[in-house]
Amino acid sequence: MANWAVKAAVRCAPVIDLLENEIRCGPAINIDESALQVLNEPGRKNTTKSYMWVFCAGAPERPVVLYRYQPTRSGKVALAFLKDYRGYIQSDDYSGYDHLGQNPDIVQLGCWAHVRRKFIDVAKTRKKLRGKKAGVKTLADEALDYIGRLYHIEKKTRQDDLTPDQIYQLRQQHAKPLLDEFEKWLEAKQALTPPAGLLGSAINYALKNWSKQIVYIDDGRLKPDNNVAENAIRPFVVGRKNWLFAGSPDGAEASATFFTLIETAKANGLEPYGYLRYLFTRLPLTADEQGYRKLLPQNIDPGKISRPYE
Repeated sequence: MANWAVKAAVRCAPVIDLLENEIRCGPAINIDESALQVLNEPGRKNTTKSYMWVFCAGAPERPVVLYRYQPTRSGKVALAFLKDYRGYIQSDDYSGYDHLGQNPDIVQLGCWAHVRRKFIDVAKTRKKLRGKKAGVKTLADEALDYIGRLYHIEKKTRQDDLTPDQIYQLRQQHAKPLLDEFEKWLEAKQALTPPAGLLGSAINYALKNWSKQIVYIDDGRLKPDNNVAENAIRPFVVGRKNWLFAGSPDGAEASATFFTLIETAKANGLEPYGYLRYLFTRLPLTADEQGYRKLLPQNIDPGKISRPYE
């Protein structure tokens, strides 16, 4: 049965190739990765870590969630995948993504969720130490207030269903002054905070990545965080707890293919099992790019997948 899955994944290769092209149509690509154990990799021990990468993008109305198995976490993986890409890349602060700086056509974005997470860790630690004496605002609480106000602005863009241009104007009017104020606050506290502590690390992280953190306000199509990629890698992480490892590189490739098809189908409003039935019914009868393009989740009416044999 595993061999059947691998062979089915190979047959889906033309569809995956088209999805790789689709992913370059959006204003930004979100990237994340997670460890994966793969057995029987040539020249490697079975205990060696490999990785599943996820790339999320495409036009807003045609989202793509693309998974790729790679034996390494090196940033060269992302650089090779994005060698012809022009646009924004959003990721966490993993140093491997520094390789993307070699491409002058790529603008890197930071992730406010990661900055917020570090201050939340500080706040939680402080509350544990203070116990019932909690109530006085700490510096971490003040930082979280700043970040919360930034996200309140983002909430308004969704509630009012603003256009990208309107979002840009709103951010310039409200988020930019708040960011300037927050940066000054961070610089002032950095000088008074031991750098090795949790709070010092959180402040240093924010300031070190500041130039990337503020990019999002200059384009209304961008998001302040990398949550879309982190949410996309989560189904893989949950599944890994059950199946633990891939039995071979071919199996890992097949896994990436099916995660791509299923999660892209879900992102486009399709019921995944219905989409796979629809795809596998028509795939053997398809032989050209035009036919494969019709099988992309973005090009399928959700009502059709309930009638896969018509």
